[in-house]
Amino acid sequence: MPASSVLAFWVVAALLIAVPGPDWAFAISAGLRGHVVAAAGGIVLGYLAMTIVVATGLGILIARAPAALTVLTVAGGCYLVWLGVKIWRHPSTPGTENDAVGGGRLGTVLRGTAVSGLNPKGLLIFVAMLPQFTDRTASWPLPVQLAILGLAFTVTCAVVYLAVGTCARRLLRARPSFSRLVSRVSGGAMIAVGIALLVERVSG
Repeated sequence: MPASSVLAFWVVAALLIAVPGPDWAFAISAGLRGHVVAAAGGIVLGYLAMTIVVATGLGILIARAPAALTVLTVAGGCYLVWLGVKIWRHPSTPGTENDAVGGGRLGTVLRGTAVSGLNPKGLLIFVAMLPQFTDRTASWPLPVQLAILGLAFTVTCAVVYLAVGTCARRLLRARPSFSRLVSRVSGGAMIAVGIALLVERVSG
């Protein structure tokens, strides 16, 4: 597998990760509670699971099965709405280590895993994008190539969301009122994305 393919994929992946979405919103909210590593770790675990699903060929089966994709979309949409409402009602601020949303660092890890792992858009991106950067004539098996690309995406996520959570924590540490506003905006973004997923599935 040529290094140029991995580099080309990494550039595209970095651009996609840089676009704010549910992962950003979750990382910011968790960062305000000081759970930066836990949040990034949870998001990474979700994408690691997605990498395994795609590398083993299950991703294509799920994407081509309307019932499975519907279940994933509804579950992901409902979860984002539920989590967004909790964050909106209990906005995070620096120092709120054990608030109603957090549930400790383990809870943050599990929530982060669900935010990324239940994202049907993420799965479809993996299924549609990763194969375009593989080489069927290469000496490396296709599943190995897919796993390498998925890991490149996942490692980039780890770096980006550690930075996002850390920046949110440091920049807003001395501004509790603004921190609550940012947290509520993050919760609202999750609600909006979750509703959009549900509406798209119903209308589709």
